[in-house]
Amino acid sequence: MTNKKNQELSHVGTLISGILNTCRSNRPDIEMTRIWSLWSETIGPTIAENARPAAFKGHVLLVHVTSSPWMQQLQFLKQDIIRKLNTALGKEMVTEIKFKIGSV
Repeated sequence: MTNKKNQELSHVGTLISGILNTCRSNRPDIEMTRIWSLWSETIGPTIAENARPAAFKGHVLLVHVTSSPWMQQLQFLKQDIIRKLNTALGKEMVTEIKFKIGSV
């Protein structure tokens, strides 16, 4: 029997981060989880439907996009996206974004 008083809703990014913290101490995975959990609310729903973070190494974020036109458009917005992500993260974690066509 489950005690419903103690159940809370949690953001999936928080859950994944907690699991990664207990399973391994690989810092890029934890940072990627933070970026993923902030992505949609930071860059907005339209871009989030067409672009997703795929990998994070050093200070470089690889983002998969749905098409060439989206890749080109996001190149124009790259500095703004970097600024918004770093503001949401509370520190300068992302200094470069590379876009690649891939599954979103």
